[in-house]
Amino acid sequence: MQNLKIGTVDFSQVDPEKIKVATLQTLGMTAGSLILVFVLGILLGLLLYQTSGKSNPLARLLYWVVAILVNVFRSIPFIILIVLLLPFTKALVGSIIGPTAALPALIISAAPFYARMVEIGFREIDKGVIEAAEAMGANKFQIIYKVLLPESLPAIVSGLTVTAISLVGYTAMAGVIGAGGLGNLAYLEGFQRNQTAVTIVATLVILIIVFCIQAIGDIAVKRIDKR
Repeated sequence: MQNLKIGTVDFSQVDPEKIKVATLQTLGMTAGSLILVFVLGILLGLLLYQTSGKSNPLARLLYWVVAILVNVFRSIPFIILIVLLLPFTKALVGSIIGPTAALPALIISAAPFYARMVEIGFREIDKGVIEAAEAMGANKFQIIYKVLLPESLPAIVSGLTVTAISLVGYTAMAGVIGAGGLGNLAYLEGFQRNQTAVTIVATLVILIIVFCIQAIGDIAVKRIDKR
């Protein structure tokens, strides 16, 4: 971007190689955390759904414990959660900076949010479908595998899309404390060094990533949803 200047913004300050590396770091953090968020979210959402409203004391206790943990970690602002998890992150990955160090906070922050969306997806399933499966002799595992997951798949995919977009935003915030990625580049190179062009380009790349995730999610939901 040599000699490219628009108004007071000098785009020659932008290093394409740094943008490329930062973009790959953002994509890596988002994809890596999203895989574990998906697994944990499904498990937690299923646990919340299966234990909700049960008369069994153990089931009720389990529901309230999981519900409280989900609500607590879902409510803590991400930037504060990163700071709170620094000792845990240090012990787990051996560092508090870099893309890998951001993963624990990303996962712990997003998994409860996604779990609630999964639980809502399960609750929206017609009770008659579940009762019909039970009448045919389906066991608990078969109901989960052949009824709950397939029937709620559009909601699960839609929720995953929203969660992925949230994770992109979280990676940008994580960059402020040295996690790398486009947020880190925008803060260190753009803000602290007063290079507005870097901040603008980093922001545009983040927007492109978000638009792509949303488009892919919308297409997937349309193909899955047969209603």
